[in-house]
Amino acid sequence: MAGLAQVGLVVLLLAAAWKPLGDWMARVYTDTRHWRVERWIYRLCRIDADSGQRWTTYASGVLGFSFVSVALLYLLQRLQPFLPLGFGRGTDGAGTVSPAMAFNTAVSFVTNTNWQSYVPEQVLGHTVQMVGLTTQNVVSAAVGIAVAVALVRAFGVRTDDRLGNFWVDLTRGTVRIMVPLAAVAAVVLVAGGVVQSLRAGVDVVAADGSAHTLPLAPAASQEAVKQLGTNGGGVLNANSAHPFENPSPFTNLVEIVLLLLIPVALTRTFGVMVGRVRQGVVLLSVMGGIWAVFLGLAWLAESHPNGPAALAAGAAMEGKEVRFGIPGSVLFAISTTGTSTGAVNAMHDSLTGGAGGLAMLNMLLGEVAPGGVGSGLYGLLVLSIVAVFLAGLMVGRTPEFLGRKLGRREITFAALSILVMPAFVLLGAGLAIALPGTADALNNDGAHGFSEVLYAWASAANNNGSAFAGITVTSDFFQAGLGIAMLFGRFVPILAVLALAGSLATQRRTPSGAGALPTDGPLFAGLVGGTVLLVSALTFFPALALGPIAEALS
Repeated sequence: MAGLAQVGLVVLLLAAAWKPLGDWMARVYTDTRHWRVERWIYRLCRIDADSGQRWTTYASGVLGFSFVSVALLYLLQRLQPFLPLGFGRGTDGAGTVSPAMAFNTAVSFVTNTNWQSYVPEQVLGHTVQMVGLTTQNVVSAAVGIAVAVALVRAFGVRTDDRLGNFWVDLTRGTVRIMVPLAAVAAVVLVAGGVVQSLRAGVDVVAADGSAHTLPLAPAASQEAVKQLGTNGGGVLNANSAHPFENPSPFTNLVEIVLLLLIPVALTRTFGVMVGRVRQGVVLLSVMGGIWAVFLGLAWLAESHPNGPAALAAGAAMEGKEVRFGIPGSVLFAISTTGTSTGAVNAMHDSLTGGAGGLAMLNMLLGEVAPGGVGSGLYGLLVLSIVAVFLAGLMVGRTPEFLGRKLGRREITFAALSILVMPAFVLLGAGLAIALPGTADALNNDGAHGFSEVLYAWASAANNNGSAFAGITVTSDFFQAGLGIAMLFGRFVPILAVLALAGSLATQRRTPSGAGALPTDGPLFAGLVGGTVLLVSALTFFPALALGPIAEALS
């Protein structure tokens, strides 16, 4: 009953925030006025804030900003010995992060993946954490929202080829959405006991008389924005399982709400901006339905394990914090893998075969339940377009969605957006298993060892960042390979989505005909949900059968 109460409270809080936050974000991206601080930024950066951009120019802004961000974050890590608050805790004892690890980390945080293959409190000082990682936690989320908004604008009433202005969308997403919400959330987390300190650590004496130093960090500020922006990178190695980052069931509940908040509210933003709120409700129902089914199945798997030790304990408590238990851990796990967050409050490597497989499949769906900040909305819109196209084939009519015809060009861009991630997941996992020497990274063999490899590539290519911790990915092969998967998994779909938006924006909006498929009712919601599950099932079932399914049946 306590677990059900937690779920109910999360749903209640999200429902209360859905309309006001969704409406506010719609006003942010349709407002014709600029705030004073925004005008200062435009003047400093020499931005013409009142000019529109074609999709090619918009995409150039996304790629250019992200490339510069990768370079700057890489340099921050390499120059760490010369920065204040470094504490000399780098990988070589002087604070310098190795080139491969610095590249992987820079790509990881800029792509909103936040994959970390090291112990953060030992490798990174406070300056890199705050100036580098926390900044990217904010702006990478703002980039995701900007891309989603550009696609939403393509379905609007305009018939020109302008999708807005990337620099304006990025600035507004940062100034009006991410920073205010993160500031409030950080205060709430500090009040709940999350640590916020610039000290290197505190010396303690254990019960046996031995001396230890407990690392401290500005955890609350990064914890707030890592959840709110569906980022996931932690300042402490145990992530949101650490009592300094997530000390109580109260903070655990706050963090779960934070990581679901913006992706859920963006469905309302979409409905308001296209003038069809019911259309947003349909997308919300698909997201919520998949999330609820996966949560229920994972909860069942963890409460009814098949291992002898877990059976003796009555539940699969290995790798979980007692203060959260099965319900709080599973709720966090399904929410974090469904939102491209990657933060964890329990070790996913210790999940049962069934629950671990569901967490992995949650990512392999494309993380649309409800998905990352921005990426969840545009991912589900792409799958909605595919669903409309499939329905058109079945009834023999030209498919259309929100007054836009869907032809070969639009479906090509949609298919490209969907197929990039599976290609990198399957090819990367196959190479990792086949190449000599890479198997040494595994601490387990058999089905679970394969699951660890598959999970790592699924997490990287889907820009999630969580991991089955039994795999060691500090070799140059994994650092470079997973970094490339993060880059392509993030930016190729973004380019395809923006190209799709550019193609849709130039079309004349036509009223729906008598034979057109209604897209604002339960029939369409079922069709989209079925498309999401069918695409993933056909693509990944053979790989899942070799890993988590085989483990669950053993």
